[in-house]
Amino acid sequence: MGIAVRAEGIYKTFRSGWWGRKQKEVLKGIDLQIEEGEVFGILGPNGVGKTTLLSILSTLLFPDQGKIQILGMDSLRDGHRVREKVNISSGNANFLWSLTAKENLHFYGMLYGLNGNHRAKKINDLIKLFSLEEHQDIPFDRLSTGMKQRLSLAKSLLNDPSVLFLDEPTVGLDPSVSITIREQIQVIQKERGMTVLLTTHNMKEAEYLCHRIAFLKGGEILTTGTAESLKRMIRVGDVVKIEFKGTILEDELIRADGVINYGISGNLCEIIVDDGERRLGNLIALLSQGDLQIKKVTLGQTDLEEVFIEFAKNNDSDMGLCD
Repeated sequence: MGIAVRAEGIYKTFRSGWWGRKQKEVLKGIDLQIEEGEVFGILGPNGVGKTTLLSILSTLLFPDQGKIQILGMDSLRDGHRVREKVNISSGNANFLWSLTAKENLHFYGMLYGLNGNHRAKKINDLIKLFSLEEHQDIPFDRLSTGMKQRLSLAKSLLNDPSVLFLDEPTVGLDPSVSITIREQIQVIQKERGMTVLLTTHNMKEAEYLCHRIAFLKGGEILTTGTAESLKRMIRVGDVVKIEFKGTILEDELIRADGVINYGISGNLCEIIVDDGERRLGNLIALLSQGDLQIKKVTLGQTDLEEVFIEFAKNNDSDMGLCD
């Protein structure tokens, strides 16, 4: 596969105040390489530059410095050609408030140069795809947040993009609606083979949707990899959960081989170990001593949020920073 998105040395500073004297450096030398057909996630808390980066990559904003290629085209020199091949959907969708959902799609379809018959068929197909039939004649300002987000996704597919940018696609949505949106994104990407670059602060969303993930903090990428490789890299360990009756031998538990940390709440003990599969047998043998009765044992992995926290801590320590 080829490279769909390549970014090298992207910097962006915003200026404010009298004569632009106040400066805030939002992006600090961002390098990215995303393969065709890949779902790539930019993960980080609010205010770290995710939306700015996506705006630059989608040609909505110019960087102060750096090079960007989208599908082999220089996006800074040939932005008009790039825009024919990309589109963007934002969790904070912005449409013409007085127009209905369907009228908004026709408006954007005309902007994208779609002719009447082709545009009408495309819009009807997208309305059906995102289950907007019962809402297509409702003005945008009366749509629910979930319907607005579905409309934004529908709009982003009008020009059949090869690269789709998604900025916080489920922000502000109820959990059930978020799940539906994620499932739709996954199905659409697989069916169309698009390259998808999404930003999110939702760890579960990134892990569910993305082939690879980049951690962004303070305008810099801390690291990039698959969810599994990032977990192995930081060595935050596996989680052994034990439901028990009796008394845990805590002094022996904390000294056991491979135990990183543990916590007890009522009749549940959660133990962080370096390698769950390798340590599980010894742990059960150790805890079975005395009057302890083990009722249930489950083995799982630490989630991506803990991995991000550890990377952020290590990065701050390396740079001499503190929160």
